[in-house]
Amino acid sequence: MAKLYFYYSAMNAGKTTTLLQSAHNYRERGMRTLILTPQLDHRHGPGVVASRIGLRSRGHAFARGDDLLALVRADLAAHGALHCVLVDEAQFLTRAQVWQLTEVVDVLRIPVLAYGLRTDFRAELFEGSQYLLAWADELSEIKTICHSGKKATMVVRVDEHGRAVTTGPQVEIGGNERYVSVSRAEYKRITAGEGRIELAQPPLPLAPE
Repeated sequence: MAKLYFYYSAMNAGKTTTLLQSAHNYRERGMRTLILTPQLDHRHGPGVVASRIGLRSRGHAFARGDDLLALVRADLAAHGALHCVLVDEAQFLTRAQVWQLTEVVDVLRIPVLAYGLRTDFRAELFEGSQYLLAWADELSEIKTICHSGKKATMVVRVDEHGRAVTTGPQVEIGGNERYVSVSRAEYKRITAGEGRIELAQPPLPLAPE
């Protein structure tokens, strides 16, 4: 039976790596997949889904106003049987788009695997994550570790000096140079101005396809 799955975590827990591995597993068994990725995250090029360890795949970039149910129907009409839809950076989905994904599952009987952050740098739910948490059939946390050694559950936005940024727009695309995953206790300490984070080295460039 098809289901809507939401795999959530803090930053740099390997969400995209897990998505790409799942897509590979389907394809290895002769099954066709469709990867969806938001247009606003174009760090690796339009429609490119790439992980920090160098895995990448071509996806279909969607905008906030796009109807994802209609998009999947069009893909079926053009290419035939579809066995799984995978959504990268699912926190950027709108409420309407999450509902459309439930229709992909309930009407088209195609499983949907959505991967995304749960909360933003202000410890508030993203719109997409809020409704995935409410409507998904199955929820699964992908775990990662804070520099303190505890489980990381929160995300801090930092400036070039490693100091927490506590104001600004919810969406500001960035990687290790801008966001750090921390435990709740570290989040409280750092956002209260009681410390700074030693920024990681920039990631190595991705290998060419």
